Amino acid sequence: MIKVIVNGARGKMGRTVLTAVTADKDLELVGAVDVTGGMDIGDLIGAAKTGIIVDSDLQRVITTVNPDVMVDFTRPDAVFNNACQALENHVCPVIGTTGLSDEAKDKLNEIALKYNTPAFIAANFAIGAVLMMIMAKKAAKYLPNVEIIELHHDQKLDAPSGTAITTAEMISEVRKPMKQGNPNETEKLKGARGAQLNGIPIHSVRLPGYVAHQEVIFGGLGQTLTIRHDSIDRTSFMPGVLLACKKVIHLKGLVRNLDKIM
Repeated sequence: MIKVIVNGARGKMGRTVLTAVTADKDLELVGAVDVTGGMDIGDLIGAAKTGIIVDSDLQRVITTVNPDVMVDFTRPDAVFNNACQALENHVCPVIGTTGLSDEAKDKLNEIALKYNTPAFIAANFAIGAVLMMIMAKKAAKYLPNVEIIELHHDQKLDAPSGTAITTAEMISEVRKPMKQGNPNETEKLKGARGAQLNGIPIHSVRLPGYVAHQEVIFGGLGQTLTIRHDSIDRTSFMPGVLLACKKVIHLKGLVRNLDKIM
């Protein structure tokens, strides 16, 4: 059994992870952490009391239960320090929080190698989202004119989403940077054409009612192609999270994105 703790346990994703880990026969939930502690995880997930109380002190939980893996769905301003703390205690972080800079990811890789403790981070844990990104990369070889629209709930802190950035990076592996649209176009309102990554416009929508959605729109001579993925419930991320919990202990350094372990 792989012993797992969940950081950010009282958040929407955290509660979903608690439920998924508890139900998996190969994983053992041994602890939960949140800035607001003091609640039995059974009460959080609508189950019988477990005796596992959400603690506000990550180090105390690690010391007490000696976990193998820490799943982190907290905040961009907290996740780096959480991951460092886990690695220094030889606990493998599985990171679902987006917003980390490339510099921070490189540093986590250094720390993971230093402590010989692997780590994993994914922009999106939904299997369908990974397939969407792979298909978009394949399509970009033939239809290089492309724009990305990502839509998330209005409580998401970072924009563009990690999924959109990763998608644009994967497309850039097969598509040279290029200027799209009319070379003389002007923005009457700044940002109307979206953010740019290697010439790929990325548009972010934040509205209540959404969970996580993305469409990649390609344009060609007399045709368009749209590849879209919708997570309509947070349970869509759980197969990927559980897979990462089981695979991370066999990795080396920091491994990025679900396609590397599928």
